[in-house]
Amino acid sequence: MKASFFLDKVRKGKPLVHHLTNWVTIYDCANIVKVFGAAPVMAHATEEVTEMTSLSSALVLNIGTLTTDFIEAMKLAVKSANKKNIPVVLDVCGAGATAFRDKKVFELLEAGKIDVIKGNASEVARIAGLDVATKGVDSTDVNQDLTEIARQLAEKRNCVVVITGAVDIVADKQKVFKIKNGHAMMANVVGTGCMAASVIGTFAAISDDLAEGISAGLCCYEIAAECAAEKASGPGTFKEKLFDCIFTLNSDIVDERQKILAIFANS
Repeated sequence: MKASFFLDKVRKGKPLVHHLTNWVTIYDCANIVKVFGAAPVMAHATEEVTEMTSLSSALVLNIGTLTTDFIEAMKLAVKSANKKNIPVVLDVCGAGATAFRDKKVFELLEAGKIDVIKGNASEVARIAGLDVATKGVDSTDVNQDLTEIARQLAEKRNCVVVITGAVDIVADKQKVFKIKNGHAMMANVVGTGCMAASVIGTFAAISDDLAEGISAGLCCYEIAAECAAEKASGPGTFKEKLFDCIFTLNSDIVDERQKILAIFANS
């Protein structure tokens, strides 16, 4: 699989990616979609969320700054996305931190078809039923096999599961991809996880195989992070360079740097 193939599809297709997302990082999420060549929209009002979702090619939900009303708008968006048969990405941001947050995640999972569950190790482990806690929105250690957690949750929920970290794990019922690109500087910038969810939605919008497309998107995002880190002097310039490096990313750079390991169920 060449990640650059999916990058070209995003740039040619220019999908509209609808977000109901974290207010802390909403500007960065819009920018990351835009510099990849797609189109972001952030329409949160219950009065228009159904209609806006019906115009879109993917839906990204992020519970980072959740409220009860916001979750109700997300439920309406999920129903609209399911009706149109477009992929729904749920970033379970902060799952495992509070009982309220956990409750609302499971309400969303029961509200309709969620195609992609995304989070860090402790967030996803919590949704998978493990007794772990999340430190605000930062991951804590999970002393179990993350690949198996992702596999089992993907099978249970009939979806793709993404666990982000030093090595990203993307799993569906048949296969697992491990993406080994990226740079430690990403952990020093607020919003890189939320932006990853937007990247996932962008590449899911143009992919017949969600696990493949998502893996390609994360690979491209993290290759750009590697390039940005080489030019940056700290977190501030890194973030600035990240957008530039995504915008100028090309097939030669992606093909040279791609580090994706595929594991299939029968292998």
